[in-house]
Amino acid sequence: MGARGADRPSCYDKALGLLALRPHFRRELDLKLRKRDYTDEERETALAKLARNSFLDDDATARAFVRERLRRGGIGRRKLIAELSKRGADSATIDAAMEDVPEDDREPARELAERWLMRSSRPAGPKRNAALARHLESRGFSPRAIVAALEALGDDPYG
Repeated sequence: MGARGADRPSCYDKALGLLALRPHFRRELDLKLRKRDYTDEERETALAKLARNSFLDDDATARAFVRERLRRGGIGRRKLIAELSKRGADSATIDAAMEDVPEDDREPARELAERWLMRSSRPAGPKRNAALARHLESRGFSPRAIVAALEALGDDPYG
């Protein structure tokens, strides 16, 4: 058994509490429980029970995560994939969640670029273009989408 205090919740109860805060991927939840010194057996039993009770579903969590991030806008495919991976989704889960996300991310990149420019106080020119390109890249947009966004705004993406 893991280290137990009189008021330490069971592994299952702790996992439920974490899931009540936000959805988690199995790997992510397992890591959090491991850091709290629950044993391998406790963790596996709790995670299996959560999955049986439909409280832990990586595919559903990934799809919901992608929907929410796209709803908020300003994110490209690469960033979505990286965030899913960081949270613990495996490649098959990521592929399934990304099925309905268009490969072409030029329009969302242009929309984000417009919002960024409205808030930017930088004068037009190469420095502003470079800063905008870095911003779009940091949000996970493809190089093709970044160039298209700069061109759509009437700026020379190369100067």
